[in-house]
Amino acid sequence: MLNETYKDAKRVAIACQGGGSHTAFTAGVLKSLLRAEAQGGYKIDALSGTSGGAICAALAWLGLLKLASGSWDREQAVRLLDDFWHDNSALLPWEGIWNDLTVGVIQLQGQGLLPEVKTSPYSPQLTNSAELLKSMAPRKEFLDLRLLLEKHLKFDGIGQPGAVPRLLIGAVKVCSGEFKAFDSLKDEISIDAVLASTTLPGVFKAVSIGNDIYWDGLFSQNPPVREFLQCLKGEQKPDEIWVIRINPESSEYAPTRVDEIEDRRNELSGNLSLNQELDFIRKVNEWVVDRTLNSPSKKPIAIRMLTMSEGLTKTLDYASKLNRDPAFIATLVADGEARAKEFLASWN
Repeated sequence: MLNETYKDAKRVAIACQGGGSHTAFTAGVLKSLLRAEAQGGYKIDALSGTSGGAICAALAWLGLLKLASGSWDREQAVRLLDDFWHDNSALLPWEGIWNDLTVGVIQLQGQGLLPEVKTSPYSPQLTNSAELLKSMAPRKEFLDLRLLLEKHLKFDGIGQPGAVPRLLIGAVKVCSGEFKAFDSLKDEISIDAVLASTTLPGVFKAVSIGNDIYWDGLFSQNPPVREFLQCLKGEQKPDEIWVIRINPESSEYAPTRVDEIEDRRNELSGNLSLNQELDFIRKVNEWVVDRTLNSPSKKPIAIRMLTMSEGLTKTLDYASKLNRDPAFIATLVADGEARAKEFLASWN
């Protein structure tokens, strides 16, 4: 019955850009896309993500695998996204105070009203302070991303190489500078791989996997796209790539304040690799259509974007990428659900 439902469905790959708390929007988008997939118009064949986008992609991937195995229904797969972002929010009073203090300090620093103190995550003082704070926290997972991921991402028993959809997680090798896309087809998906993709160098220690150490995928592919097409026959490649974009491409004005400059710089750097990979796919599409390139391994691939509502985008800044206020997170998730429904109505 499942195969019959998707007999004429479009093969879709979904790429999830990173952006801290802003990727709660991505969770909302994925919730709507997972639900609508049941109608059979498309089938999610692959997901990729970087940083917060990697977390969302991994949650959706695990939910879809559980659904395919028959151990979960579709609403349980959707609920996994909600459960993670609920637990990632500042739920307790002290967490709210900590969250407001963190966001407030970053805003003041960005406005030049408070000096920015550079520290290393390897310094004994910072390490000891962080461990002491975690030991005193009622919900330790609020300050420990590994614990939070382990709570929601149960990879045990997943046969990755044969699993559909495929999952790609972006990171960068610190020493060599090589881009790395951890690939479920190579049995590379783990909690460490997700952590590697979220490791901001000024905040967290680099993650060791095998003989390499990794930093956040924002320094490499944000998110991986070209790997969707590599080592696959033409009929195995996606018909469409849907990009959930967190960083806006354009800005209405030239930034002048310190925080505005920093925010725009991060947006541009976060889009750099993605735009290059998408431009290459578009160029290959042109070659295939005009028969400059005639190969059975190539086919035109549609590229579509899902973005936040304009009104919400205007309210966001660099500091809000660390905002874990429950109401703020809920607003982002709701916008993602609504924008995905609009996208699908137009797509259909």
